[in-house]
Amino acid sequence: MTEDTAPEDVVVPATTGALARAVRRSSPATAALAVVTSLAAAPHAAAQSHTVRAGETVSELALAHGTTTAAISSANGLDPQARIRVGEVIEIPTATPSARQHRARPAPRTHVVVAGDTVSALAARYGTTVAAVVRANGLDSRALIRIGERLTIPSRSSAGRSTRAARSTTSASRAGTTTKVGNTFAGRTYAPSIVAAANANKAALGRSTVPSRAAVEQLVADAARRHGVSVSLALAIAYQESGFDQRAVSPANAVGAMQVTPAAGDWAEMLSGRRLNLLRARDNVEAGVVILARLLATSPSTEHAVASYYQGQTSVRRYGMFSDTRSYVSSVLALSSRF
Repeated sequence: MTEDTAPEDVVVPATTGALARAVRRSSPATAALAVVTSLAAAPHAAAQSHTVRAGETVSELALAHGTTTAAISSANGLDPQARIRVGEVIEIPTATPSARQHRARPAPRTHVVVAGDTVSALAARYGTTVAAVVRANGLDSRALIRIGERLTIPSRSSAGRSTRAARSTTSASRAGTTTKVGNTFAGRTYAPSIVAAANANKAALGRSTVPSRAAVEQLVADAARRHGVSVSLALAIAYQESGFDQRAVSPANAVGAMQVTPAAGDWAEMLSGRRLNLLRARDNVEAGVVILARLLATSPSTEHAVASYYQGQTSVRRYGMFSDTRSYVSSVLALSSRF
């Protein structure tokens, strides 16, 4: 397995009025980068009171409520370490139901096969490729499908990744593209600071050597076993999120194979008990898997845990699963049966 090289730490946007936080893991050349969460782009509609319980931290509360460490610190006049005490009542800026984190690619569609359907015709209809549909559904070389069968139809972006993966013959590669991260996803436009941070991370990953998709898949399986998580479920989420692509970066600044934002990375550091650099595949996978393990342990079902990975646990508990979340869960569970 080729180890990835990511000298830079993950880049996050500066937030007006937010606390200045020093980069904790970067080299001197990158020490000027500020570490604040990419969720700063989410609109904050109001604030709610919360009584601090044992074990809670500001970064974990920020992730759970869809806000930022900086926003909570600013609202409560906390010190740079964002320290809180058990029993303390703090104000948490809350986000609207639609202001939820989006990942690098949309969830695939589901299609029920009817008489006359073929994989090639479906690929043309949905703007994807035969190879992508075959890969997503574990079909054999004949690409045979049956009437009534439910197929996962990958998005255009995942189809492109599947095609590139099929042509890849090396264990690791360097990015040869200058394609930038856009500023919109699912009809939402992200703030320039968020997109700038996402593009900085995309560029950093492009300068680095990352493991192949097969190697990333192995990293996910190994991490799942270490943390007592279903290997097939962890692999399904990683495939759904990025197609095992460590260079994937979303407009919301969700980074890497597991599409982890800096805020989620902070939470993962607390859960794992060590520092994590999301630009390194091994650390990125560790972050995603420890978060998944925590969600599985604190959710009433696997479906709710998977939904929480995508939508946020507090949001799922408060509003239920949004329509795109339900599609995401269905796709992940379908994929898990194929790993």
